[in-house]
Parts: sequence; C-alpha cells; structure tokens
Amino acid sequence: MAISCFSLTSFSKIPKPTFPKAAILTPPAISPKPHLKFNPIFKPSTLSLFLPIQKNPKTHFRTRFESHICCLFTGIVEEVGEIKQLGIAEDGGFDMRIAAKTVLEGVNLGDSIAVNGTCLTVAEFDTQLSEFTVGLAPETLRKTSLIELGPGSLVNLERAVQPTSRMGGHFVQGHVDGTGEIVSKEPEGDSLWIKVKTGKELLKYIVPKGFIAVDGTSLTVVDVFDDEECFNFMLVAYTQEKVVIPLKNVGQKVNLEVDILGKYVERLLSSGCRLLKGKSDVLTLGEYESGLGFLPLVTISIR
Repeated sequence: MAISCFSLTSFSKIPKPTFPKAAILTPPAISPKPHLKFNPIFKPSTLSLFLPIQKNPKTHFRTRFESHICCLFTGIVEEVGEIKQLGIAEDGGFDMRIAAKTVLEGVNLGDSIAVNGTCLTVAEFDTQLSEFTVGLAPETLRKTSLIELGPGSLVNLERAVQPTSRMGGHFVQGHVDGTGEIVSKEPEGDSLWIKVKTGKELLKYIVPKGFIAVDGTSLTVVDVFDDEECFNFMLVAYTQEKVVIPLKNVGQKVNLEVDILGKYVERLLSSGCRLLKGKSDVLTLGEYESGLGFLPLVTISIR
C-alpha cells in the first residue's frame, strides 16, 4: 500500500478508568501540518529515516519520499514550464526545479506530474514563487532525454488525471519506453511534419494511425518507415503553440511512450495464445490442458 504522507504524533497516556465514575479520554493533540523528511538512501538505517526540518511558510512544502502510486495521464499538455535548476541536491540526490503555474493549482506533496512525458513526484513546491521540485533517479536519466535539459529549457507539463477528468488524448502512463531522434522538420501550410528515428524494439509497437506519446504529447502516427526505422506525425498550428516539440532542432531527442495496448497483445501472444487449427479467423486467448487436449478459455472471432 503506497503511503503519501507520514504523521508521527505523541499520544498522551489514557488514564485507567475508575468506577463508578466514567473515564474521560482526552484526544491526542495532532499537529495540523507535520513536517517530515525522508532520507532517500536505498538502504536507510532505522535512525535516519526521518529527520526534522524547520517549519516552513504555508506555501512551501518539502519531502523526499517517492510515491509508488500508479497514475494516468492523457497526453494533453496543460502548460509549458521552464527549468530553473537541474543538478545534484544538497542531500546527494538529483533534483529538477521547474517554474509553472497551472499544474500547481491544488498540488500536494507526492502528487505526480508528467514532465516531457516522464511521470515524476512532487518533492517540494512553493505557490508564491510558482515553482516545484521533482527528484530524478539514475534510471530516469538513462532512459529519458531529461539529462539533455538545463536551466532555461522548456518542458511539457501535465497533472495526473482525476476520476472527473475528461480523457482528451489516450492512456499515457508516464513510463517512458525510450527516446527518439528528430531527423526532419518540414512545414506544410500552417502545419508541421516531424519525422523521428527510434530503435526496432520500439518501432514494432508503432503503427500508422495509432497513438504515441512524444515528450508527453498524445499524437497520431501518420506513417511508419521500417527500412529507415522512423515514423512521422503532423502538428497543427494550435498544437505547435502549446507544446515544446516544434522548439527542438533536428538531432535532438524526444521521449517516447508507445501505446500500452500493443504490449498487452504481445504479452498475451507470447504466453500461449495461438490460432485454432483450421480456424484462422478465431484467436484463442489462453488455453488449458485436459484429457481432450488443449481447450480454449476465451476465443475471439476475427472478421
């Protein structure tokens, strides 16, 4: 079970009741805003898990724990933020401080915000300065293009969806699968063609007219060029004004997240799904062995 906030409170001892008088229980005094700090060491000692920090203004909060709650995004960028600082923090971690406004509305410590399509946890925020800080793990730096950014770089930002949110794009997890390299940018009218090259391990999940998240932006693939290991998409004028992709030059990297449905299909097919003999229009999803041989659990008619 993921824990987004810890609260350590000193409880007063409950007096032993006497009869016939009724025992009066005094509820413990709970601090409305506990300030706790998690030491992000992979194997922390028992005594160093929590360190007290000074009381901060109401608009400034800080934490160092990482949320493991699975979040979901839509790929509809809410705003473009600007990186104010990127580097090693005082506690040895790797932090990125971003200036933003929209994504700070209703923000809480531990919330997830997609930064160029990478799901990151809010570790600190200040609504007066309009900025927030996220921590970056070494694997995140290796897997994404965030390592190429620096102070002044612009990034796409999106908060995780809520049950009442509209699904305007597609299911985006914020789990970057890899990066691609922009190989060409060609305008057509007020739209912009962009071609991206990526590895075969990702290209197999990319299909024409399918979904893909590029730097966290939900886009529709136009064509796939297997011989070039590339795919392309088009940005309309409105989208060009709302995301950072048009600002990147040929040769720069973009974060890519392929449609999760393709991975599920591949997993199903690799775990025993097969076409029934003599019935090429029926796909078996899972089988079990019995005295009569392999029998299908679920079948789908392919028309």
